[in-house]
Amino acid sequence: MEAKVMTNKRIVVIGGTAAGPKAAARAKRLDQSAEVVLLQKAPELSMATCGYPYYVEGRFKEREKLLCTPTGVVRNVAFFAGAKGVEARVSTEVTEINPIAKTVTARNLATREEATFPYDKLILCTGSVPVAPAIPGRDLAGISGLNTLAEADALRAAAEEKAVKEAVVLGGGLIGVETAEALALAGIAVTLVERMPQILCSLDIEIAKLAEAHMRAKGVKLITDCSVAEFLGRDGRVCGVRLSDGREIAAGMAVMATGIAPNTALAKAAGLAIGETGGIAVDAHMRTSDPDIFAAGDCVEVVNRITGKKTLAPYGDLANLEGRVAADNAVLGPTTVFPGTIDSGICKVFDFAAGSTGLSEARARAAGYDVAVAVNASPDKPDFMGACLLVSKIVADAKTGRVLGFQCVGPGSVSRQVATAAAAITGGLTVDDMCMLDLPYAPPFSLAIDHVIASAHILQNKMRGLMKGVPATAVKAKLDAGESPFLLDVRAPDEYEQMRLGLGETLIPLGQLRRRLGELPEETNREIVVYCKISMRGYEAQRVLEAKGYRNVLVMEGGIMAWPFAREK
Repeated sequence: MEAKVMTNKRIVVIGGTAAGPKAAARAKRLDQSAEVVLLQKAPELSMATCGYPYYVEGRFKEREKLLCTPTGVVRNVAFFAGAKGVEARVSTEVTEINPIAKTVTARNLATREEATFPYDKLILCTGSVPVAPAIPGRDLAGISGLNTLAEADALRAAAEEKAVKEAVVLGGGLIGVETAEALALAGIAVTLVERMPQILCSLDIEIAKLAEAHMRAKGVKLITDCSVAEFLGRDGRVCGVRLSDGREIAAGMAVMATGIAPNTALAKAAGLAIGETGGIAVDAHMRTSDPDIFAAGDCVEVVNRITGKKTLAPYGDLANLEGRVAADNAVLGPTTVFPGTIDSGICKVFDFAAGSTGLSEARARAAGYDVAVAVNASPDKPDFMGACLLVSKIVADAKTGRVLGFQCVGPGSVSRQVATAAAAITGGLTVDDMCMLDLPYAPPFSLAIDHVIASAHILQNKMRGLMKGVPATAVKAKLDAGESPFLLDVRAPDEYEQMRLGLGETLIPLGQLRRRLGELPEETNREIVVYCKISMRGYEAQRVLEAKGYRNVLVMEGGIMAWPFAREK
């Protein structure tokens, strides 16, 4: 049935970064007779905020590229008026929403003039605000975030001028990692400080540690499980930081990437309901507690489609989807639903990528799931086509086999793997379903059994009792605790000479294993940890040893390529 358009509406949209422009443009497309006004506090519109780190890095020089359509047209006031039919006002701060009178009051930041905008429907896209810990010295010059285009301009200028040689980044989330990379590639010595035991907390630790090892290899100094206690200054400018453990680090620049919170000030003042997570409460139609006010983007809370619980999901792609839904329902009535998020994200880590979708093992267990997990390492395509490594972890409900999460890191096609898994999770697929996915195959693009399918095969083997595996972090924990499992490397001698753990392991190539069983422990109950480069041969060796009566054989999942700690060679 064709939706009926209600004409001659006055629609006001507050916020002009992601959700707001999408909502305004969509509303006008749906109802050409509507008066659509877009109010933006910043001087720019439709900023690609996720692109700020790459602008700081110097990957591109023209800041206008952060404001352009995919075809290169700058989204400014004239663009919205001409191409979209939307009256956009920038440098305009909304000071009050009156739900009774159905008006919005705004002030021009340049002229200080106030104006009142009546509305039939209002869409709030007020975004987020930085979470900045109250650290002594916070007001020193040289300390900023990377939340606005002005801050991106300042960091870019500092990098170009070579005035700063050392920088500290506070926070190891997506933005913190990408900011650290950007500054490092701009020639600045970077220290990243994260108060949690790992960076990228959407990843489980065995995957996050691989990203950490790569950042260190690229020259970034990482300090985890620690925080900044004080900014140190000289002549009014930051010159370093003092950590919570007492250490001091020199720095002529500090970037706060300590998180964001929903910007709900206007919504609270207007009496709108705020959800349990601190975001504006909306229903599936993006409608607030006031039926004539909708909200979308970083300022709202949404449903996690896996757990059913409310969550915050401040991602640019979701903001655009939510803005579209809000516009549909503001113009057409309750016709379109935003079903929620599965929390997909990805970031660039120098020439690696790190991505995840769904629940990590830690989050799944916290949500009450009994989980089954597996780690896989493999090339993304055949060696003769320029293979790059991928290391991933798949998480499933042990009772139903439903896939709950997937995470991946490496120089290979991480985005494609995570995207495939995201579709599988959204569709409610099980591990068995993923084992039989019909994906496109040709050597330039993938292996015959794609990495994401191979990951499901490993988990299926584990869930059926055919394979017993542990991640590299568990093996390291055993060794650190003083345990002495028999470490069996089944790679070829030339591989062993090129790379090895150096932890007292025994080398017996897989092809020689059956005739060299006498070199293994006599006690068939002795714990044996077997591995190879990526542990396909490790699994073969486990099956051989179990057939020979060994009852405590574990495969180190992902092999030596998933070992995120120091190696002898």
